[in-house]
Amino acid sequence: MQCGVYKNAGDSEGYAPYLLDVQADMLNSLETRVMVPLVRAQEFGRRAGRLHPVFTICGEEFVMATHLLAAIRFIGLGRAVESLTSHRTEIIGALDVLLVGV
Repeated sequence: MQCGVYKNAGDSEGYAPYLLDVQADMLNSLETRVMVPLVRAQEFGRRAGRLHPVFTICGEEFVMATHLLAAIRFIGLGRAVESLTSHRTEIIGALDVLLVGV
């Protein structure tokens, strides 16, 4: 689900405990999803404006580490723990900065 937040099984208690799905839902038939790590704000360091929006998840602030996006196999991610659909404009804007520079 685009804008869905999933537990990061590889780092559930560490630096990036969540992954944000940024892939279009029309591509749900693919075995992979394009995901962006959500990094704990206090551990992230210096942000680069629109490239790194901040979201609150379960009462804690996380930075969208857009520059670290990657495709991963969707199997085993489980259900989304939260949705950031209300922040879709910010999410797409961060991807635009990364891919197009605007």
